Amino acid sequence: MGAKRSTMKNNEIKLKYGCNPHQSKARVFSKSGDLPFTILNGQPGYINLLDTINSWQLVKELKAALNLPAAASFKHVSPAGAGVGLPLDDVLKNVYFVDDIELSPIATAYARARGADRISSFGDWVAISDRVDISTAKLLKREVSDGIIASGYDSKALEILKQKKKGKYIIIEIDPNYIPPEFETREVYGITFEQNRNNYQITSEILKNVITVNRDIPSSAVRDLLVATIALKYTQSNSVCLAFDGQVIGVGAGQQSRIHCTRLACSKADKWFLRQHPKVLEMKFKKGLKRPDKINAIEQYLEEDLTQAEKQIWETMLETVPDPLTKQEKNEWLKKSNNVALSSDAFFPFRDNIDRASRSAVKYIVQPGGSIKDVDVIDAANNYGMAMAISEVRLFHH
Repeated sequence: MGAKRSTMKNNEIKLKYGCNPHQSKARVFSKSGDLPFTILNGQPGYINLLDTINSWQLVKELKAALNLPAAASFKHVSPAGAGVGLPLDDVLKNVYFVDDIELSPIATAYARARGADRISSFGDWVAISDRVDISTAKLLKREVSDGIIASGYDSKALEILKQKKKGKYIIIEIDPNYIPPEFETREVYGITFEQNRNNYQITSEILKNVITVNRDIPSSAVRDLLVATIALKYTQSNSVCLAFDGQVIGVGAGQQSRIHCTRLACSKADKWFLRQHPKVLEMKFKKGLKRPDKINAIEQYLEEDLTQAEKQIWETMLETVPDPLTKQEKNEWLKKSNNVALSSDAFFPFRDNIDRASRSAVKYIVQPGGSIKDVDVIDAANNYGMAMAISEVRLFHH
């Protein structure tokens, strides 16, 4: 039996404050009709609701594109991760700390979204494309998270989630059939901006124009390119996203330079692969160490040039201290990765982006094209045997 939906109609929600506590007068409201969502528990803030709206659009569109349950983990109006409900192998279950729990497809989608960048996902906002089941609620119960939006909740799942954060966990239910107006407005410094909403539908059509020698984009790569591109549509620009196995594995968001987007996304993807290294999987933690501390310990282990003080703190978390991963060991392990998909929300101005992507096992790329250096970028992709599609669709998001 499903969760009872609130019958209260409301076109305004008053908030504790805006982006910052000193912005004390804040609200969200609908200029016409009721708001399309209902707050079932907790009190959302201004940024919570920005994450709510952006993350819901992402998972709704991802499910529509791939016909799979989708989930996103958001922080500060950009996804830390997103994924669909494909089964996890035993290694990823271990890496994601979910090897002790039975996962439904919906829960698996969130495990993938949360597992992309667990450091960034600490205290995240969660979006689920489907009705939240008990499996997903049990997974969420033990994670540090601010709130969730979904199209519905099983009654027992809702009971579990209401226990989080001493009863203050924010739970929002949205009408999945809600269609927003064609135009959207915002006010900045007393000036009103208006544009038609970005309702461009991302499908495999964006991959039709393959301009490299290698024109082979298998179905798994099509899926991953769509995951990456839909994630970018709701990521603060500039942005680049890497995806693999039905999930985001690295996002470079909000950078002023395209190469910095690529470097950031690729370095996060490298960390994602390195967390699966046997030395990491064999780490033994002190009894009673909490999950966030384990995650931080792994992150520190993969860092280079720890200070002596940092090393001493890190060592206190472990039963036995493993030998550090050498640069050669890291490089050898990363060479085992392959077939990573990359999407960019705007064109690549120089080939250096492709050179960096090649070191993170990128094999498939989609980007809008239109740079005066397109020929150099295409030549670089050909040098590495990549397949690159030109979508001719820019996806800036601010």
